[in-house]
Formats: sequence, structure tokens, C-alpha cells
Amino acid sequence: MENNPQMTLHGLAQQTGPGELHDSKFMPAVEKRRVLRQWKLFLESGLQREKFTHPLYNHLIQNCSFIAHYDLGGFYSTYFENGDDTVNFLSQFDDRKGMPKSVEYGWTAWLTDEDYYDINIEMVRIAAKYIPALIEKAENEQRSADITQAEALLAKHGIKIDLAERR
Repeated sequence: MENNPQMTLHGLAQQTGPGELHDSKFMPAVEKRRVLRQWKLFLESGLQREKFTHPLYNHLIQNCSFIAHYDLGGFYSTYFENGDDTVNFLSQFDDRKGMPKSVEYGWTAWLTDEDYYDINIEMVRIAAKYIPALIEKAENEQRSADITQAEALLAKHGIKIDLAERR
């Protein structure tokens, strides 16, 4: 698979065939389909911890250019316990602004790798349906957490401001 920075995700999908999964040395097509089902369930669940599986985690760290963050729990807490971090994670699968880049490394190789482009393009395609709502939810949660932290910091210094109406 040629790594052309001018290639769009749509163009890449057209070049490779929509939805076709192939066996690769370390991940047969049947395993790719299983990970895609788990990805969809994870997104549908609103990114619930119980739906974040080991096969999905392993694919993200081995084939999507994510750092392991020690283990599945560390990865989950890095990306899904803080709204800003969740938005950052989701940006890797959001093609509304062009070819998505790795949030860890800034490259598109994770989408053009000859062994995993098929599953990774499908992950982006599946995520498109869920990303707008997940980003809105994450931004709202981050806003609420930021306001709560601001109130606590102000209270620490004897300053009381009621920010409840701004939540």
C-alpha cells in the first residue's frame, strides 16, 4: 500500500475496496471482523469500560499507532476518563477534516499499512456514525469537570462564585 500524503480516506477506500478484509500474517480476516464488532459495540455503548476488550486494545496498540500505556486499564484511563483526552482519541478516527493522523505520532501510516489498512479504514467508517455524539458528550463532561475544579480552587482561596447556572 503506497503511503501518499495527498490520498484522501475516501480515495484509499475506493482503491482497496469497501469493507473487504484480508488475512494478514498476524491477524486473519475472521479476527479483524471480530475486532470490528467489538469496536462498534464499544462506540455504541458510549465508550463504556466493560465494552473495551483485550482484542480491541491489542489492535489499537499493535496496529493503530497507539502507545500501550502499560496495560488495558492504563490505556482506558488515559483516553476515556477525561473529556479532552477522549476527544483527542476520537480525532484519530474522525475523517471530517481529511485523512486522520495518529494522535501519538502524527502520521497516517496506521491507515495505509498494507496488512491493516482494511480494518483501520473500516474502524474510521464505523466511527463516523458515533463520533459527533461522543465528542459532544466528552466536551460536556470536560466542561462540567473544569467548572467543578474551578469552584474548588476558588473555594480553597475563600472565593465563592455560584457557577451552577453555567453548567
